[in-house]
Amino acid sequence: MPELTAAAARQIRDSAAQTGAQGMALRVAATRRADGSLHYAIGFDDVGGETDRRFTSQGVELVVAPSSLELVRELVIDYAELDSGELAFIFRNPADPAYRPPT
Repeated sequence: MPELTAAAARQIRDSAAQTGAQGMALRVAATRRADGSLHYAIGFDDVGGETDRRFTSQGVELVVAPSSLELVRELVIDYAELDSGELAFIFRNPADPAYRPPT
């Protein structure tokens, strides 16, 4: 099941409040690129599909399409400061060949 860190959940709730998306689920998607790495996308979704799987993490509802489910099973989404000083969502996923465990 995909998970959010507390920092990511806080940022998602703040973004929802700023954009009028309160009460919407966060859609989490992943696709495998030609080189085997994964590409991630997140966004608010007020529709959802019948076959979508729903999860709750840190009080945020997550929606995942069946096509992404296996790719995001171990995904942890964080919101952290990069070396450049900017804040960004970080996707940590042991199923991604580009994954490097935090040190």
